[in-house]
Amino acid sequence: MTALPEVLFVCTHNAGRSQMAAALLDHKAAGSVRVTSAGSQPADELNPAVVQVMAEIGLDISRERPKRLTTDFVLAADVVITMGCGDACPVYPGKRYLDWVLPDPAGLSVDEVRAIRDQIGQLVDALLLDLS
Repeated sequence: MTALPEVLFVCTHNAGRSQMAAALLDHKAAGSVRVTSAGSQPADELNPAVVQVMAEIGLDISRERPKRLTTDFVLAADVVITMGCGDACPVYPGKRYLDWVLPDPAGLSVDEVRAIRDQIGQLVDALLLDLS
């Protein structure tokens, strides 16, 4: 890995899970990790419940936009963390891949999305320990 590890979070729509994970890691890493997120089939906008539950913990992601997963994103990453994008996520030799099995927040209540956020927070904490 490079001196400053690069982590890419990937989910299908880049409107929920991967956005929460990227914001949480970026915040908790405090500049010690480069963070990107993308989706295999990006949505037009972020899930409003996701924006709400992140604001509850002081993280404003309202200006973020879903981004399309590109080969360049994957090639730049040291660690690629997938969250339900299935076979759409390209696999390249030499990259470290993790798959976080998390429910898709689309159509879920704010309470359910809050629980997913908290799960992601725990996974991010473990990832940070592993990267240090």
